[in-house]
Amino acid sequence: MIIRRFGGPEVLQLTELPDPLAGPHEVRIRVHAAGTNPVDTGNRSDGTWAALELPHVLGYDVAGIVDQVGDAVSDVRIGERVMAMTPFPRGAGGYAELVTIDARLVARVPETCSLIEAAAVPLAAGTAHEVLERLRPPSESWILVHGASGGVGTFLVQMASARGVHVIAVAGSRSHGVLQSLGATHCIDYHDADVAREAVAAAGGPVDAIADLVGGAVLRESLSAVRPYGQLASIATPDLDSDRIIDENLTFHGVLIAESGDRMRTLAVLLGQGALRPVIAEVYPPDRVAEAHRRLETGHSGGKIVLRLSSREA
Repeated sequence: MIIRRFGGPEVLQLTELPDPLAGPHEVRIRVHAAGTNPVDTGNRSDGTWAALELPHVLGYDVAGIVDQVGDAVSDVRIGERVMAMTPFPRGAGGYAELVTIDARLVARVPETCSLIEAAAVPLAAGTAHEVLERLRPPSESWILVHGASGGVGTFLVQMASARGVHVIAVAGSRSHGVLQSLGATHCIDYHDADVAREAVAAAGGPVDAIADLVGGAVLRESLSAVRPYGQLASIATPDLDSDRIIDENLTFHGVLIAESGDRMRTLAVLLGQGALRPVIAEVYPPDRVAEAHRRLETGHSGGKIVLRLSSREA
């Protein structure tokens, strides 16, 4: 699935390209499923921030079967089920039947996990993992999560809850049941609530950290909910007044993911243990990728959207 120019979903074109061959340190994956992420729609619309060169194949999340290994690869074998995140942000290439990638970046998919589920994990769960690694909230602390029902948010709720952190999840009311099942202590509907006031009431005082997975004004509008010397993290550009951060001695973390084989293998272990459960909103065939992008662009997908590139489960 290629783009030859930047623009709307209509620029996505299904096309034939020569089969890639695995280099000396690479493996080739016959892709069963490819995850989609909001960054894909941004890259499709205008990939200049990531220095993308056209034509370009979008997509960072892949899961499938290794069908070719390079001469220098010894720890990954043909026939193994693997998942990976392609190099970010310029690498991409996931919306394809065949993907070559550095063997050090792949992780084996646990037997208890389908390849559809595995494709939903790499970038979103990896981003959630990075947010928590930066914030490092201690057990019994409180964290307010904006955008909790999205791909990153559903993983962040699970990971934080597993660490003994109390999660206040901000999302539409239709997602509250799912978020509570994932470990959220309290849910707030952003449509009709004063988020900061309700968060303070739920926590019995100011929260210790805020994770902004939305961007825009939401972080600024909820700053009154965090305690002095608290922490903030954002994965999207916030509209933020730095005076308040300085006056309250807050620490702000800007989080942008990069590829990591070690992190991928950590996520695979958590999947195998049942500590991570992908919330999949929809699975689309490749000829409906434009529709998948339109749903992503609503900002209300309710979980991960995955492309199925093979009709056979493995």
